[in-house]
Parts: sequence; C-alpha cells; structure tokens
Amino acid sequence: MEGMERTLEKGTRIMGSHKPKTLDLNSNDEAAIRELYQQMIDGWNADIGDAFAAPYTDDSDFIGFDGTYMKGHQQIASFHQMLFDKFVKGSHLIGKIRSIRFVTEDVAIMIAVGGTVMVGQSDIDPDRNSIHTLVAVKRNVKWYFIAFQNSRAQFIGRPGEAHALTEELRQELSLVSKRMID
Repeated sequence: MEGMERTLEKGTRIMGSHKPKTLDLNSNDEAAIRELYQQMIDGWNADIGDAFAAPYTDDSDFIGFDGTYMKGHQQIASFHQMLFDKFVKGSHLIGKIRSIRFVTEDVAIMIAVGGTVMVGQSDIDPDRNSIHTLVAVKRNVKWYFIAFQNSRAQFIGRPGEAHALTEELRQELSLVSKRMID
C-alpha cells in the first residue's frame, strides 16, 4: 500500500488517508516487549509451562509449529507442560528478535527466530528452526502477548537460507553461552 508507513519509532509518522499522526513511543515499551519474549524463552528453558505462558493474555491465540491451536494462557501453559514432560525436557530454546514494529501506541508486531538445542546436544538442531510472529498489546500500562504463530523454517528449495538461519542462531547461542559464563 503505497503511501502507508507502518514501521514506527519514536517520532515516526503514520501515513495514510487521514492526517499524519506522530506517535511518542517510549523506548521502555520496546524493552518491555523484548522482556516478554525473554520470559517466554526462560520458561521453556526451565521446563515450566506456566512460566512459558506467563506473557500471554487469557484471550490470546497461539499456533504451534505443527498447527496446534491454543486459546489463552491456561491452554498454552498446560500444552507446553505436556511437551516439557514428554518430548523436549531439558532442551534449550534460543531466540533472537529481528524486529518490533509498532502499529499503534499499544499494539506491536514482533518477528523473531528460534532454534532448539536438544538435551544431550551442544548445537542447534537445524530441523527445528522456526520463525516467530507475535502480537503484543498494552493493557493498563502493561504489555502482553495476544498472538503467536510459530512456523518451521524449511526454506524449500533455498538451502542457503536455511544454513544462514542456523548460523545466525548459532551466533546467538554463542552469545547466550558467553553471558552465562560471565
């Protein structure tokens, strides 16, 4: 949509068919959204479904990599606890935020990438790499996730892109490992 500017930073204008509006976005908003993503990852890495689901609202929509649909914090928590107990216990989730785009002062879209180091392994499993799309909303001055879509990054016919994502996640894994040592 030509003429429509939607990527917002502090002082950026929304362009559209109406009079342009300048948003006064606070860097604390972006930091709060980044913290939500880290909370989710920390919950995964602790194998605690409730902690993983903590950033989500009771009316959130969550779509897993396999198409599983969950509605609300409780379903997200219980499903992930089952995953931790039966399939991914002790695995380590690595996530990297690629962008946060403010649609309005109280709605933002996040694009991130994720990879998993399975228990007993020391490297990212490329078959488990994913692209994450999340929607964050601000309610009563606090940010929450209201939607999540997890898509496996298969890059059909583009092995170079799959390899590049794995390398990007390996770099993030290296940074996380270094921070844990320091």
